[in-house]
Amino acid sequence: GVDTVFHVAAKAALWGRYADFARANVQATDHLLRAAREAGVKRFVYTSSPSVVFHMGDLRGADESTPYPPRYYANYPATKALAEQHVLAANGQDGLATCALRPHLIWGPRDTHIVPMIAARARAGRLVQIGDGTNLVDLTYVENAADAHLAAAAALAPGAPNAGRAYFICDGAPVNLWGWVAELLRRLELPPMRRRLSYGKAYALASVLETAWRLLPLPGEPLLTRFVVGNFAKSHYFSLARARADFGYAPKVSNDEGLARTVVWFRAQG
Repeated sequence: GVDTVFHVAAKAALWGRYADFARANVQATDHLLRAAREAGVKRFVYTSSPSVVFHMGDLRGADESTPYPPRYYANYPATKALAEQHVLAANGQDGLATCALRPHLIWGPRDTHIVPMIAARARAGRLVQIGDGTNLVDLTYVENAADAHLAAAAALAPGAPNAGRAYFICDGAPVNLWGWVAELLRRLELPPMRRRLSYGKAYALASVLETAWRLLPLPGEPLLTRFVVGNFAKSHYFSLARARADFGYAPKVSNDEGLARTVVWFRAQG
């Protein structure tokens, strides 16, 4: 009785064993694809990530022709890329139409990742700007991400333009990352950033920390990883042309409006 599956679950973490990421992100996706085909599901929309094409360099206005990189610097993007490929390869099998969406940095009220992480580090005096502070990034307000999934599903069918394809999703207007973070802290009445670390020094420190965590039985995860350094120091924003053309995606909530709503919600939570 189910005609559409939205697969939005994942192990989204900065550190951990490859086997754990593979089980949650790849094997679970394969199980869902098989179950969907056996149940006669017609549409399968997978929540992927732009990190599947992140090569640790700048991505300025990247579109869906951007290839997968030859190497990944974290287990999360590596396993998300495999899962995305399995989803797209399943298109057309047993009447199932599939597509993958790559929303970048989903944020908003009820966020459990980005805003809480920034706030916690700022409150503890551990939030450090990485890089020269000029990098532009795309964000995806949570309601825009949801709209994209619904629009993609509505258009999805065997032979449809979006069948078997992946799409970048974002708010459509890149922001200066560190300026955005500073404004978020100001509105949340949290301590501002006071320290900076160059990309080179941050990358070197992250490499040392990763090595220590691999060789020693240290608890938790490194304070800094190379993947985090690359994401915080490099520009990465994307073209929405294909999503607009193939299933009419258009972000409805601007960054300014999203920031206002997010601040109201988080301040209400104390």
